[in-house]
Amino acid sequence: MRCAMITGRQVRIWMLGLGIAAVLAVGGIPAAPTWAAGEKMTVKKSKMDIQVVTSPGGIKAWLVEEHSVPLIALRFAFSGGSAQDPDGKEGVANFLTSMLDEGAGELDAAAFQERMEELAVRMSFQDGRDTFYGDFQSLTQKRDQAIELLRLALTKPRFDKSAVERIGAQLRANLAFALKNPNQVASRAWVAEAFPHHPYGRPATGTLESVARIGPDDLEAFRKHVFARENLKVAVVGDINAEELGKLLDRVFGDLPAKSHTKPVAKIKLAEKGKIRVIELPVPQSVVVFGAQGIKRSDPDFIAAFVMNQILGGGGFNSRLMEEVREKRGLAYGVYSYLQYFDGAEYFGGRVATKNEKVAESLRIIKAEFKRMADEGPTAKELADAKSYLTGSYALRFDTSAKIASQLLGIQVDGLSVDYVTKRNDLITAVTLDDVKRVAKRLLGSNNLIVTVVGQPKNLANGG
Repeated sequence: MRCAMITGRQVRIWMLGLGIAAVLAVGGIPAAPTWAAGEKMTVKKSKMDIQVVTSPGGIKAWLVEEHSVPLIALRFAFSGGSAQDPDGKEGVANFLTSMLDEGAGELDAAAFQERMEELAVRMSFQDGRDTFYGDFQSLTQKRDQAIELLRLALTKPRFDKSAVERIGAQLRANLAFALKNPNQVASRAWVAEAFPHHPYGRPATGTLESVARIGPDDLEAFRKHVFARENLKVAVVGDINAEELGKLLDRVFGDLPAKSHTKPVAKIKLAEKGKIRVIELPVPQSVVVFGAQGIKRSDPDFIAAFVMNQILGGGGFNSRLMEEVREKRGLAYGVYSYLQYFDGAEYFGGRVATKNEKVAESLRIIKAEFKRMADEGPTAKELADAKSYLTGSYALRFDTSAKIASQLLGIQVDGLSVDYVTKRNDLITAVTLDDVKRVAKRLLGSNNLIVTVVGQPKNLANGG
Protein backbone atom coordinates (compact mmCIF):
# COMPACT_ATOMS: atom_id res chain seq x y z
CA MET A 1 0.00 0.00 0.00
CA ARG A 2 0.98 3.56 -0.33
CA CYS A 3 2.78 4.75 2.73
CA ALA A 4 0.72 6.94 5.04
CA MET A 5 1.14 10.29 3.42
CA ILE A 6 -2.40 11.57 3.41
CA THR A 7 -2.24 15.21 4.22
CA GLY A 8 -5.87 16.23 4.28
CA ARG A 9 -7.74 17.06 7.48
CA GLN A 10 -10.23 14.32 8.19
CA VAL A 11 -13.61 15.94 8.70
CA ARG A 12 -16.32 15.13 11.22
CA ILE A 13 -17.02 11.48 11.90
CA TRP A 14 -20.58 10.79 12.93
CA MET A 15 -21.21 7.51 14.77
CA LEU A 16 -24.67 8.02 16.18
CA GLY A 17 -28.14 6.46 16.02
CA LEU A 18 -27.83 2.69 16.42
CA GLY A 19 -24.07 2.99 16.86
CA ILE A 20 -21.87 2.29 13.85
CA ALA A 21 -18.83 1.93 16.10
CA ALA A 22 -20.28 -1.15 17.78
CA VAL A 23 -21.29 -2.66 14.46
CA LEU A 24 -17.82 -2.16 12.99
CA ALA A 25 -16.19 -4.13 15.75
CA VAL A 26 -17.77 -7.42 14.63
CA GLY A 27 -16.94 -7.17 10.92
CA GLY A 28 -16.15 -10.75 9.89
CA ILE A 29 -16.47 -11.79 6.24
CA PRO A 30 -18.15 -15.20 5.95
CA ALA A 31 -20.56 -14.51 3.07
CA ALA A 32 -20.14 -15.72 -0.51
CA PRO A 33 -21.29 -13.78 -3.60
CA THR A 34 -24.30 -14.81 -5.66
CA TRP A 35 -24.74 -12.29 -8.50
CA ALA A 36 -22.86 -9.54 -10.27
CA ALA A 37 -24.02 -6.91 -12.74
CA GLY A 38 -22.18 -7.10 -16.04
CA GLU A 39 -18.95 -8.72 -14.89
CA LYS A 40 -17.99 -11.11 -12.15
CA MET A 41 -14.65 -12.27 -10.86
CA THR A 42 -14.31 -14.15 -7.60
CA VAL A 43 -11.08 -14.52 -5.65
CA LYS A 44 -11.25 -16.73 -2.60
CA LYS A 45 -9.12 -15.84 0.42
CA SER A 46 -10.15 -17.98 3.35
CA LYS A 47 -13.82 -16.97 3.68
CA MET A 48 -13.52 -13.70 1.78
CA ASP A 49 -14.79 -13.48 -1.80
CA ILE A 50 -14.09 -10.41 -3.91
CA GLN A 51 -16.44 -9.62 -6.77
CA VAL A 52 -15.69 -7.16 -9.54
CA VAL A 53 -19.04 -5.49 -10.16
CA THR A 54 -19.87 -3.32 -13.16
CA SER A 55 -22.93 -1.10 -12.82
CA PRO A 56 -25.45 -0.68 -15.65
CA GLY A 57 -23.79 2.69 -16.30
CA GLY A 58 -20.32 1.18 -16.57
CA ILE A 59 -18.91 2.08 -13.13
CA LYS A 60 -16.76 -0.65 -11.59
CA ALA A 61 -16.29 -1.55 -7.94
CA TRP A 62 -14.81 -4.37 -5.89
CA LEU A 63 -17.34 -5.91 -3.54
CA VAL A 64 -17.20 -8.23 -0.55
CA GLU A 65 -20.65 -9.19 0.68
CA GLU A 66 -21.22 -9.48 4.43
CA HIS A 67 -24.87 -9.85 5.34
CA SER A 68 -24.56 -10.75 9.03
CA VAL A 69 -23.79 -7.12 9.93
CA PRO A 70 -26.36 -4.41 8.94
CA LEU A 71 -23.75 -2.03 7.56
CA ILE A 72 -21.96 -1.06 4.37
CA ALA A 73 -18.51 0.46 4.20
CA LEU A 74 -17.72 2.26 0.95
CA ARG A 75 -14.27 3.65 0.12
CA PHE A 76 -13.50 5.45 -3.13
CA ALA A 77 -10.72 7.45 -4.71
CA PHE A 78 -10.28 9.86 -7.60
CA SER A 79 -6.88 10.13 -9.26
CA GLY A 80 -5.75 13.69 -8.59
CA GLY A 81 -4.72 15.06 -5.22
CA SER A 82 -2.83 18.07 -3.93
CA ALA A 83 -0.39 17.89 -6.85
CA GLN A 84 -3.29 19.33 -8.86
CA ASP A 85 -3.50 22.49 -6.73
CA PRO A 86 -3.08 25.64 -8.86
CA ASP A 87 0.11 27.65 -8.42
CA GLY A 88 -0.39 30.30 -5.76
CA LYS A 89 -3.41 28.51 -4.31
CA GLU A 90 -1.73 25.55 -2.67
CA GLY A 91 -4.08 23.80 -0.27
CA VAL A 92 -7.20 23.66 -2.48
CA ALA A 93 -7.50 19.85 -2.32
CA ASN A 94 -7.05 19.91 1.43
CA PHE A 95 -9.59 22.73 1.76
CA LEU A 96 -12.08 20.72 -0.30
CA THR A 97 -11.86 17.74 2.10
CA SER A 98 -13.33 19.98 4.79
CA MET A 99 -16.05 21.50 2.62
CA LEU A 100 -17.94 18.58 1.09
CA ASP A 101 -20.15 18.13 4.15
CA GLU A 102 -20.67 21.88 4.60
CA GLY A 103 -23.92 21.93 2.68
CA ALA A 104 -25.07 20.43 -0.63
CA GLY A 105 -28.13 20.69 -2.81
CA GLU A 106 -30.88 22.44 -0.90
CA LEU A 107 -29.26 21.74 2.48
CA ASP A 108 -27.02 24.39 4.01
CA ALA A 109 -24.18 23.37 6.33
CA ALA A 110 -26.31 23.12 9.48
CA ALA A 111 -29.11 21.21 7.75
CA PHE A 112 -26.69 18.84 6.03
CA GLN A 113 -24.93 17.94 9.25
CA GLU A 114 -28.22 17.58 11.11
CA ARG A 115 -29.33 15.14 8.43
CA MET A 116 -26.10 13.19 8.85
CA GLU A 117 -26.81 12.87 12.58
CA GLU A 118 -30.34 11.67 11.95
CA LEU A 119 -29.15 8.96 9.57
CA ALA A 120 -26.06 7.93 11.59
CA VAL A 121 -23.85 8.49 8.55
CA ARG A 122 -20.09 8.34 8.72
CA MET A 123 -18.58 10.40 5.91
CA SER A 124 -15.08 11.82 5.55
CA PHE A 125 -12.65 12.94 2.86
CA GLN A 126 -8.86 13.04 2.60
CA ASP A 127 -6.36 14.24 0.06
CA GLY A 128 -3.07 12.63 -0.89
CA ARG A 129 -0.45 13.92 -3.29
CA ASP A 130 -1.99 12.04 -6.23
CA THR A 131 -5.37 10.92 -4.95
CA PHE A 132 -8.55 12.31 -3.40
CA TYR A 133 -10.21 9.81 -1.03
CA GLY A 134 -13.70 9.38 0.30
CA ASP A 135 -14.97 7.20 3.14
CA PHE A 136 -18.66 6.45 3.68
CA GLN A 137 -20.43 4.11 6.11
CA SER A 138 -24.11 3.61 6.74
CA LEU A 139 -26.48 1.24 8.46
CA THR A 140 -28.50 -0.88 6.04
CA GLN A 141 -31.92 0.35 7.13
CA LYS A 142 -30.98 3.94 6.31
CA ARG A 143 -28.74 3.26 3.33
CA ASP A 144 -30.91 4.75 0.60
CA GLN A 145 -31.39 8.02 2.47
CA ALA A 146 -27.75 8.15 3.55
CA ILE A 147 -26.36 7.51 0.09
CA GLU A 148 -28.30 10.52 -1.17
CA LEU A 149 -26.19 12.72 1.10
CA LEU A 150 -23.02 11.30 -0.43
CA ARG A 151 -24.38 11.91 -3.93
CA LEU A 152 -25.15 15.52 -3.08
CA ALA A 153 -21.76 16.06 -1.46
CA LEU A 154 -19.92 14.86 -4.56
CA THR A 155 -22.11 16.37 -7.27
CA LYS A 156 -23.82 19.42 -5.73
CA PRO A 157 -21.73 20.88 -2.90
CA ARG A 158 -22.78 24.44 -2.05
CA PHE A 159 -19.53 26.16 -1.01
CA ASP A 160 -21.53 28.92 0.67
CA LYS A 161 -19.44 31.99 1.42
CA SER A 162 -20.06 31.81 5.16
CA ALA A 163 -18.95 28.15 5.32
CA VAL A 164 -15.87 28.82 3.18
CA GLU A 165 -14.85 31.70 5.42
CA ARG A 166 -15.39 29.66 8.58
CA ILE A 167 -13.45 26.61 7.38
CA GLY A 168 -10.76 28.82 5.88
CA ALA A 169 -10.24 30.49 9.25
CA GLN A 170 -9.89 27.08 10.89
CA LEU A 171 -7.36 25.94 8.31
CA ARG A 172 -5.30 29.09 8.70
CA ALA A 173 -5.32 28.64 12.49
CA ASN A 174 -3.99 25.11 11.96
CA LEU A 175 -1.28 26.45 9.65
CA ALA A 176 -0.24 29.09 12.17
CA PHE A 177 0.13 26.38 14.79
CA ALA A 178 2.10 24.20 12.33
CA LEU A 179 4.69 26.96 11.93
CA LYS A 180 5.72 26.27 15.54
CA ASN A 181 5.49 22.49 15.34
CA PRO A 182 8.94 21.02 14.60
CA ASN A 183 7.51 17.83 13.09
CA GLN A 184 5.42 19.71 10.57
CA VAL A 185 8.14 22.25 9.83
CA ALA A 186 10.60 19.41 9.19
CA SER A 187 8.22 17.55 6.90
CA ARG A 188 7.47 20.63 4.81
CA ALA A 189 11.12 21.60 4.58
CA TRP A 190 12.17 18.09 3.55
CA VAL A 191 9.78 17.80 0.59
CA ALA A 192 10.79 21.31 -0.52
CA GLU A 193 14.44 20.17 -0.54
CA ALA A 194 13.70 16.83 -2.17
CA PHE A 195 11.34 18.11 -4.89
CA PRO A 196 12.31 21.70 -5.72
CA HIS A 197 10.11 23.51 -8.26
CA HIS A 198 7.76 20.53 -8.39
CA PRO A 199 4.17 19.96 -7.16
CA TYR A 200 5.38 17.39 -4.62
CA GLY A 201 7.63 20.01 -3.05
CA ARG A 202 4.77 22.37 -2.27
CA PRO A 203 2.96 22.27 1.08
CA ALA A 204 -0.10 20.09 0.56
CA THR A 205 -2.07 22.00 3.18
CA GLY A 206 -1.04 25.32 1.67
CA THR A 207 0.32 28.40 3.38
CA LEU A 208 -1.33 31.17 5.32
CA GLU A 209 -1.20 33.31 2.19
CA SER A 210 -2.37 30.68 -0.32
CA VAL A 211 -5.29 29.45 1.80
CA ALA A 212 -6.46 33.03 2.27
CA ARG A 213 -6.72 33.32 -1.52
CA ILE A 214 -8.91 30.22 -1.95
CA GLY A 215 -12.58 30.91 -2.59
CA PRO A 216 -15.70 29.00 -3.65
CA ASP A 217 -14.77 29.17 -7.35
CA ASP A 218 -11.41 27.50 -6.67
CA LEU A 219 -13.05 24.67 -4.75
CA GLU A 220 -15.61 24.09 -7.48
CA ALA A 221 -12.95 24.19 -10.20
CA PHE A 222 -10.90 21.50 -8.42
CA ARG A 223 -13.99 19.35 -7.96
CA LYS A 224 -14.91 19.60 -11.64
CA HIS A 225 -11.37 18.87 -12.81
CA VAL A 226 -10.79 15.85 -10.57
CA PHE A 227 -14.13 14.17 -9.81
CA ALA A 228 -14.93 12.02 -12.84
CA ARG A 229 -15.97 8.47 -13.63
CA GLU A 230 -12.84 7.58 -15.62
CA ASN A 231 -10.45 8.11 -12.69
CA LEU A 232 -12.67 6.58 -10.00
CA LYS A 233 -11.87 3.49 -7.91
CA VAL A 234 -14.44 2.01 -5.51
CA ALA A 235 -14.44 -0.72 -2.86
CA VAL A 236 -17.54 -1.78 -0.93
CA VAL A 237 -17.89 -4.23 1.95
CA GLY A 238 -21.05 -5.12 3.77
CA ASP A 239 -24.74 -5.83 3.63
CA ILE A 240 -25.39 -5.32 -0.07
CA ASN A 241 -25.42 -7.62 -3.09
CA ALA A 242 -23.96 -6.96 -6.52
CA GLU A 243 -27.25 -6.00 -8.17
CA GLU A 244 -28.01 -3.48 -5.44
CA LEU A 245 -24.47 -2.14 -5.60
CA GLY A 246 -24.71 -1.61 -9.35
CA LYS A 247 -27.71 0.64 -8.86
CA LEU A 248 -26.05 2.44 -5.95
CA LEU A 249 -22.92 3.18 -7.99
CA ASP A 250 -24.91 4.79 -10.78
CA ARG A 251 -26.95 6.78 -8.29
CA VAL A 252 -23.95 8.18 -6.43
CA PHE A 253 -21.40 8.62 -9.21
CA GLY A 254 -23.46 8.50 -12.40
CA ASP A 255 -23.90 12.29 -12.67
CA LEU A 256 -20.16 12.95 -12.58
CA PRO A 257 -18.50 13.79 -15.90
CA ALA A 258 -17.03 10.90 -17.84
CA LYS A 259 -13.57 12.44 -18.20
CA SER A 260 -11.36 14.28 -15.74
CA HIS A 261 -9.21 17.31 -16.53
CA THR A 262 -6.24 16.57 -14.33
CA LYS A 263 -2.73 17.50 -15.43
CA PRO A 264 -0.01 14.85 -15.63
CA VAL A 265 2.58 15.18 -12.86
CA ALA A 266 6.14 15.40 -14.14
CA LYS A 267 8.53 12.61 -13.13
CA ILE A 268 11.28 13.65 -10.73
CA LYS A 269 14.16 11.89 -8.99
CA LEU A 270 15.86 12.94 -5.80
CA ALA A 271 19.28 14.56 -6.01
CA GLU A 272 22.16 12.09 -6.16
CA LYS A 273 24.23 14.16 -3.76
CA GLY A 274 23.38 14.22 -0.07
CA LYS A 275 22.86 17.46 1.87
CA ILE A 276 21.77 18.71 5.28
CA ARG A 277 19.55 21.69 5.96
CA VAL A 278 19.10 23.05 9.47
CA ILE A 279 16.12 25.19 10.45
CA GLU A 280 16.56 26.89 13.79
CA LEU A 281 13.66 26.52 16.20
CA PRO A 282 13.95 27.08 19.96
CA VAL A 283 13.00 23.59 21.13
CA PRO A 284 14.91 21.19 23.40
CA GLN A 285 14.65 18.33 20.94
CA SER A 286 15.42 18.35 17.24
CA VAL A 287 13.34 16.57 14.61
CA VAL A 288 15.33 14.93 11.82
CA VAL A 289 13.74 13.88 8.52
CA PHE A 290 15.89 12.00 6.02
CA GLY A 291 15.46 10.31 2.66
CA ALA A 292 16.96 9.27 -0.66
CA GLN A 293 15.83 7.94 -4.01
CA GLY A 294 13.41 5.04 -3.59
CA ILE A 295 11.68 2.41 -5.69
CA LYS A 296 8.48 2.32 -7.72
CA ARG A 297 5.57 0.17 -6.58
CA SER A 298 5.64 -1.55 -9.96
CA ASP A 299 9.35 -2.40 -9.70
CA PRO A 300 10.09 -6.16 -9.54
CA ASP A 301 12.27 -5.48 -6.50
CA PHE A 302 9.57 -3.67 -4.53
CA ILE A 303 8.54 -6.61 -2.35
CA ALA A 304 12.19 -7.32 -1.52
CA ALA A 305 12.61 -3.65 -0.61
CA PHE A 306 9.49 -3.85 1.56
CA VAL A 307 10.95 -6.79 3.46
CA MET A 308 14.34 -5.07 3.73
CA ASN A 309 12.73 -1.97 5.23
CA GLN A 310 10.89 -4.10 7.77
CA ILE A 311 14.27 -5.28 9.03
CA LEU A 312 16.02 -1.93 8.85
CA GLY A 313 13.51 0.56 10.22
CA GLY A 314 9.92 -0.42 9.54
CA GLY A 315 9.58 -3.17 12.11
CA GLY A 316 9.17 -1.11 15.26
CA PHE A 317 11.10 -2.44 18.23
CA ASN A 318 12.37 -5.34 16.13
CA SER A 319 14.12 -3.11 13.59
CA ARG A 320 17.84 -2.43 13.45
CA LEU A 321 17.45 1.33 13.73
CA MET A 322 15.35 1.04 16.87
CA GLU A 323 17.81 -1.41 18.36
CA GLU A 324 20.86 0.73 17.67
CA VAL A 325 19.45 4.20 18.30
CA ARG A 326 17.02 3.59 21.15
CA GLU A 327 17.71 0.27 22.84
CA LYS A 328 21.51 0.29 22.90
CA ARG A 329 22.16 4.02 23.28
CA GLY A 330 18.93 5.64 24.48
CA LEU A 331 19.27 8.46 21.95
CA ALA A 332 15.61 8.66 20.96
CA TYR A 333 12.21 7.37 21.91
CA GLY A 334 11.62 6.21 18.36
CA VAL A 335 13.17 6.06 14.91
CA TYR A 336 11.76 4.55 11.74
CA SER A 337 12.09 4.27 7.98
CA TYR A 338 9.56 3.70 5.21
CA LEU A 339 9.03 3.37 1.48
CA GLN A 340 7.05 6.17 -0.14
CA TYR A 341 5.86 6.22 -3.73
CA PHE A 342 3.85 8.69 -5.77
CA ASP A 343 2.83 8.68 -9.42
CA GLY A 344 5.82 10.83 -10.32
CA ALA A 345 8.42 10.07 -7.65
CA GLU A 346 9.48 7.59 -5.02
CA TYR A 347 11.81 7.75 -2.05
CA PHE A 348 13.13 5.81 0.92
CA GLY A 349 12.60 7.99 3.98
CA GLY A 350 12.75 8.08 7.74
CA ARG A 351 12.54 10.19 10.87
CA VAL A 352 14.00 10.51 14.34
CA ALA A 353 13.62 13.03 17.16
CA THR A 354 16.39 13.43 19.71
CA LYS A 355 18.05 15.90 22.06
CA ASN A 356 19.82 18.74 20.29
CA GLU A 357 23.21 17.53 21.49
CA LYS A 358 22.53 13.99 20.23
CA VAL A 359 21.49 14.79 16.64
CA ALA A 360 24.97 14.30 15.18
CA GLU A 361 25.46 10.97 16.93
CA SER A 362 22.01 9.73 15.91
CA LEU A 363 22.65 10.58 12.28
CA ARG A 364 26.01 8.83 12.34
CA ILE A 365 24.40 5.66 13.64
CA ILE A 366 21.55 5.78 11.13
CA LYS A 367 23.98 6.20 8.24
CA ALA A 368 26.16 3.42 9.60
CA GLU A 369 23.16 1.07 9.69
CA PHE A 370 22.26 2.01 6.14
CA LYS A 371 25.81 1.17 5.07
CA ARG A 372 25.86 -2.09 7.00
CA MET A 373 22.62 -3.21 5.38
CA ALA A 374 23.92 -2.20 1.94
CA ASP A 375 27.25 -3.99 2.47
CA GLU A 376 26.13 -7.14 4.29
CA GLY A 377 22.37 -7.44 3.97
CA PRO A 378 20.33 -9.03 6.77
CA THR A 379 21.02 -12.25 8.61
CA ALA A 380 19.02 -15.37 7.78
CA LYS A 381 17.20 -15.06 11.11
CA GLU A 382 16.32 -11.41 10.52
CA LEU A 383 14.88 -12.30 7.13
CA ALA A 384 12.90 -15.26 8.48
CA ASP A 385 11.50 -13.18 11.36
CA ALA A 386 10.52 -10.31 9.06
CA LYS A 387 8.75 -12.58 6.61
CA SER A 388 6.97 -14.41 9.42
CA TYR A 389 5.69 -11.16 10.89
CA LEU A 390 4.64 -9.64 7.57
CA THR A 391 2.73 -12.71 6.46
CA GLY A 392 1.24 -13.49 9.87
CA SER A 393 0.00 -9.96 10.53
CA TYR A 394 -1.58 -9.47 7.10
CA ALA A 395 -4.92 -10.89 8.26
CA LEU A 396 -5.22 -8.09 10.81
CA ARG A 397 -5.75 -5.67 7.93
CA PHE A 398 -9.03 -7.47 7.15
CA ASP A 399 -10.72 -7.81 10.54
CA THR A 400 -13.44 -5.17 10.03
CA SER A 401 -15.53 -4.14 7.07
CA ALA A 402 -13.93 -0.69 7.01
CA LYS A 403 -10.41 -2.15 6.99
CA ILE A 404 -11.27 -4.55 4.18
CA ALA A 405 -12.70 -1.74 2.07
CA SER A 406 -9.57 0.34 2.67
CA GLN A 407 -7.29 -2.54 1.70
CA LEU A 408 -9.21 -3.30 -1.48
CA LEU A 409 -9.22 0.36 -2.48
CA GLY A 410 -5.49 0.65 -1.88
CA ILE A 411 -4.82 -2.37 -4.06
CA GLN A 412 -6.80 -0.76 -6.87
CA VAL A 413 -5.08 2.61 -6.49
CA ASP A 414 -1.72 0.85 -6.66
CA GLY A 415 -2.72 -0.71 -9.97
CA LEU A 416 -2.59 -4.29 -8.66
CA SER A 417 -4.86 -7.14 -9.67
CA VAL A 418 -7.94 -8.37 -7.81
CA ASP A 419 -6.11 -11.56 -6.78
CA TYR A 420 -3.30 -9.65 -5.04
CA VAL A 421 -4.86 -10.48 -1.67
CA THR A 422 -4.23 -14.18 -2.29
CA LYS A 423 -0.76 -13.68 -3.80
CA ARG A 424 0.72 -11.12 -1.43
CA ASN A 425 1.99 -13.48 1.28
CA ASP A 426 3.47 -15.86 -1.29
CA LEU A 427 5.39 -12.96 -2.81
CA ILE A 428 6.87 -12.12 0.59
CA THR A 429 7.67 -15.74 1.38
CA ALA A 430 9.56 -16.03 -1.90
CA VAL A 431 12.00 -13.20 -1.02
CA THR A 432 15.55 -14.52 -0.55
CA LEU A 433 18.65 -13.20 1.17
CA ASP A 434 20.13 -12.43 -2.23
CA ASP A 435 17.02 -10.43 -3.14
CA VAL A 436 17.28 -8.29 -0.01
CA LYS A 437 21.03 -7.79 -0.40
CA ARG A 438 20.56 -6.68 -4.01
CA VAL A 439 17.86 -4.15 -3.22
CA ALA A 440 19.68 -2.91 -0.11
CA LYS A 441 22.78 -2.14 -2.14
CA ARG A 442 20.61 -0.45 -4.74
CA LEU A 443 18.76 1.82 -2.29
CA LEU A 444 21.32 2.32 0.47
CA GLY A 445 24.65 1.93 -1.27
CA SER A 446 25.49 5.60 -1.71
CA ASN A 447 25.77 8.35 0.90
CA ASN A 448 23.14 10.57 -0.69
CA LEU A 449 20.70 11.24 2.14
CA ILE A 450 18.79 14.51 2.02
CA VAL A 451 18.44 15.55 5.67
CA THR A 452 16.36 18.28 7.26
CA VAL A 453 16.84 19.11 10.94
CA VAL A 454 14.51 21.40 12.85
CA GLY A 455 15.67 22.51 16.29
CA GLN A 456 19.00 23.66 17.69
CA PRO A 457 21.34 20.77 16.91
CA LYS A 458 24.86 20.80 18.38
CA ASN A 459 28.05 19.85 16.52
CA LEU A 460 26.11 18.66 13.51
CA ALA A 461 29.03 19.20 11.14
CA ASN A 462 30.78 16.35 12.90
CA GLY A 463 27.86 13.98 12.45
CA GLY A 464 26.60 14.79 8.99
